[in-house]
Amino acid sequence: MELAAIGKSEFVTGFRLAGIRKIYETNDAKAVESAVRSVLEDKSVGIIVMHNDDISNLPEILMKNLNESVQPTVVALGGAGGSMSLRDKIKQAVGVDLWK
Repeated sequence: MELAAIGKSEFVTGFRLAGIRKIYETNDAKAVESAVRSVLEDKSVGIIVMHNDDISNLPEILMKNLNESVQPTVVALGGAGGSMSLRDKIKQAVGVDLWK
């Protein structure tokens, strides 16, 4: 399973430097939406990392698909939005709380 990072240049640069190969650099909401749809169809991606603000700007149906997705699991970083914590996402993906 691979990790994919979607977002503006400032957001994805660190992932690129860390050696992540699936980087989707986007400049606007349409590009983010297109990248998300593309990654959701890629069965080799296990985790999508996105900025919380980008997730909140997606169409409602696509946002719902991301929030309910087990694979790939979506991890939201940054921003002021309230999404599931990483612990909750891992619990959703694995089926048990690994911290207990």
